[in-house]
Amino acid sequence: MVRYGASEIENAKSARARASYMRVSFKNTRETAQAINGWKLPRAIQYLENVREHKEAIPMRRYAGSTGRTAQGKAFGVSKARWPVKSAKHLLDLLRNAEANADQKGLDTSNLIVKHIQVNQAPKQRRRTYRAHGRINPYMSNPCHIEMILTEGEEVVQKSPQVLEREGLRINARQRAVRTRKAITAA
Repeated sequence: MVRYGASEIENAKSARARASYMRVSFKNTRETAQAINGWKLPRAIQYLENVREHKEAIPMRRYAGSTGRTAQGKAFGVSKARWPVKSAKHLLDLLRNAEANADQKGLDTSNLIVKHIQVNQAPKQRRRTYRAHGRINPYMSNPCHIEMILTEGEEVVQKSPQVLEREGLRINARQRAVRTRKAITAA
């Protein structure tokens, strides 16, 4: 069995998928992966399909040099955004593979969350390009390794009325002063 970057995630409630030596840009894939990290699976799949159709953009945060601006980045609080279609396709395939793995394990696929996603650089692949005056320059590709872990979402439990009452009693001095001032001005 291979090692994943996140080791504290419970195997019984998670599904994993990974791809190695993917011939897709490391920088674009890293930005695309960070955009869907922590999202619910159906939303992440819909988002990547929208990126492929240029309906939503991927925010470029770390590797944003010479990146053009688009209004679609406003949804993420950035102006620099792009549509890395090839990266979106590879991540979409990996998400669907992880979803199939979760289904095979008997997990609830509608309640899955992208808990861990990591993109690492793979060894560069070397080619050459011919330049003026008989020179030769490198023409490298930047492949990557991708791994992800999907987990079932935690069940949300409502707090009991007794706990809510206790939380109302635990206030600091500033909050107490504000409440007394409001009570005095109201009277």
